[in-house]
Amino acid sequence: MKHSNQSRMTAGYSPASEEEHLKARIAWFYFVGGMTQQQIADQMGVTRLRVNRTIGQVRAEGSVYIDLRLPLADCVMLEEEIRKRYDLEQVLVVPTMDGYGKMQRTIGEAAGQMLQAHLPRHRGLGVGWGQTLSHSVRRICGQKGNLDHVVGLMGAIPHGSGSNTIEVATAMARRLDVECYYLTAPIFCRSAEIREALLGDEDLADAMTKADAAEVALVTCGDLSHHSSVMSLTMVRKALPELEELETVGDILGCFLSADGEIIDHPLNRSIIALSPELLRNKPVSILASGGRNKLPITRAILRGGYVNRLVTDESVARALIYET
Repeated sequence: MKHSNQSRMTAGYSPASEEEHLKARIAWFYFVGGMTQQQIADQMGVTRLRVNRTIGQVRAEGSVYIDLRLPLADCVMLEEEIRKRYDLEQVLVVPTMDGYGKMQRTIGEAAGQMLQAHLPRHRGLGVGWGQTLSHSVRRICGQKGNLDHVVGLMGAIPHGSGSNTIEVATAMARRLDVECYYLTAPIFCRSAEIREALLGDEDLADAMTKADAAEVALVTCGDLSHHSSVMSLTMVRKALPELEELETVGDILGCFLSADGEIIDHPLNRSIIALSPELLRNKPVSILASGGRNKLPITRAILRGGYVNRLVTDESVARALIYET
């Protein structure tokens, strides 16, 4: 089974009735979100019996292919509002899930779904790091079209977790059966001078060129909490008081931003081995996969900075992007 957002992306949809909307949410949480019937009942404030009957009903009607022919009207409206406000090409909003891990998985899989549609028409895929992106791989079906390589957009961290840039890029390349290139250096150097010396290496410079040339990018972002991959690095933890004093809200590709999307003036930002956010702007397809309220400030900053042209997020963050300043 696979996702298909055709019904949710179609212009001029008719808002579902309250009953149909409830049915769609129950179906989404059960078939896509992987929640139990009791978890759904608790979250939605209905009885487990009603959840059970609804699931049986949508199965009997043929309403669910894990693409849900039933429209999630609220999410569709949020998608359009965000697309217009931030001048984006495409937005996908999924219902908010309980549990940070579930939210990462759901957004990652949705991002993989969005990514798959663009791969056959472009050359080169650049990927970042993080648990969210590691989940996107399972939605890639291997139909690569013109795609000829995958490249990591960031240097690595000195430990493996399944979400390191090298691991995410490798998994994606295997799925697509294409070559893979890596930025074989730490994401942060001890100084800008060391960074420049490393970039003098011919192979590393070639990988950076491929990262710049890749026409499609899939990235996530991090806040300044323990949820962020970049906060596992000693250099970043030591610099945290300085970052907070500069009113940093988080990072994209290791580059720290202010709330208005400006790149902050800090030594860490001058020592990164990664594609710069400015170059990310130039890509025909750039997808940001980011959800959870903890990531709201950095997600908004990235959109304000215009660094990406597509967004996958959850309903709670989507509402805040529209209705909260």
